[in-house]
Amino acid sequence: MNVKILLASSALALSLPLAAQAQGTIPGAERGAAAGSDAAGPIGGIVGGAIGAATGTVGGILGVDMAPRFRSYVRERNVRSYDYDGRVAVGTTLPGSGVTYYDVPSEYRVQPGYRYTVVNDRPVLVDRGHRIVEVID
Repeated sequence: MNVKILLASSALALSLPLAAQAQGTIPGAERGAAAGSDAAGPIGGIVGGAIGAATGTVGGILGVDMAPRFRSYVRERNVRSYDYDGRVAVGTTLPGSGVTYYDVPSEYRVQPGYRYTVVNDRPVLVDRGHRIVEVID
């Protein structure tokens, strides 16, 4: 068993560059699991999926590859921007009323519970508590 773990860890270390390219939590988990599984079988898949998810989150919830598409999607819909006096940044909590929140289409593979809005002409993702979790610049 220790040999399998050692092999999986070694394979994972070799596949980390692949996992680092996987942006976004869900795509990162999928790509990490595939790379780990190819390199070290089932154990590698489990470890690679966890590492890929964590690494993918570094690129934001949407991921670097999806953010430009999503920004275009929001702009094409002419979503009305909410004028906010505070700082538009991750961690800022927006009001529950006066702001219109929209569901993120499934094609963007964002975890359930996140929605989007536009604040000071900047698209943002928010969690259930209306806290900004990603600013799409």
